[in-house]
Amino acid sequence: MSDTAIRSIHGSYLMPSLRHATVADAMHPGIVSCDPDTSLTEVARLMATHHLHCVAVMAPSHGVDDGELVWGLIFDLDLVRAGMRPGTEQSARALANEPVMGVRPTLSLRQAGEKMVEHGVTHMIVIDPETRRPIGVLSTLDIIGVLAWGEA
Repeated sequence: MSDTAIRSIHGSYLMPSLRHATVADAMHPGIVSCDPDTSLTEVARLMATHHLHCVAVMAPSHGVDDGELVWGLIFDLDLVRAGMRPGTEQSARALANEPVMGVRPTLSLRQAGEKMVEHGVTHMIVIDPETRRPIGVLSTLDIIGVLAWGEA
């Protein structure tokens, strides 16, 4: 048994309650991404370096600005599964899960969590409603953080 004890601290001035939180309050800003032709070894390096559970696969959009949009997500378990099969070196394109669920930063965190549960996903890409570009990632762990540390 460890001498370290976890003390219960209720609430934080930095985190609203689930009742008042939005996606923007809990999400991780920014996005780690790769091109569809990136090797799975390089995707693994991205995940390991940044301690991530998913990497976004970005591809050019065919919209007005011809920018890049999220095309798919590669999850850690998918990468482990592919890595356990020697000789099956694939690209990010082959492993990316589609479709990607997007969410607005202004959506209530409770509604976003309900969407995750309904669709059985653990990560959602946060999309700026004006530019339609990805601005962050919301994961189930982000929601758990609000449940654990949000104001009571």
